[in-house]
Amino acid sequence: MKQLLLKQKQVLFFIIAGGLSAIVEIGSFKLFSVNIPIFFSSETNFHGIHFPLSNIFSTTCGIVFNYFLSIWFVFERGKHSKKREFAYFMVISFFSTILSLLFFQLFYNTIFRDNLDMIIYTFSPQILSKIAAIGLVSILNYSIKKNVIFNG
Repeated sequence: MKQLLLKQKQVLFFIIAGGLSAIVEIGSFKLFSVNIPIFFSSETNFHGIHFPLSNIFSTTCGIVFNYFLSIWFVFERGKHSKKREFAYFMVISFFSTILSLLFFQLFYNTIFRDNLDMIIYTFSPQILSKIAAIGLVSILNYSIKKNVIFNG
């Protein structure tokens, strides 16, 4: 019974940490996607890839924030040394970033074509695509981080 409660607590903390990291990632994406095109006009469409630098920079912000939340609140340390743990986290996050970028492009080019007006806030196709990509990749990240990097 204690293991079941501990497992549910971990999932809840992972969701909270992921949600906070997503806020950091989406917020920084908004900031980057508005400001980077001022200096690099091709940022909005770089050979068919939309907002590549904004995606990479914002995802990096979210990953680093998520790492610290993961080691402080979600997972137990001890399976690997701190250096190896961080290296594994970054390698897995790198592949997650590639996957997230691919999902973003897929969503942006095919599904989210118009703004979504929610009365108090209007979501742009970029933000909707970013949210959907984060959601899909988060599911994969939990099981890999839990089983490969940290002490379950």
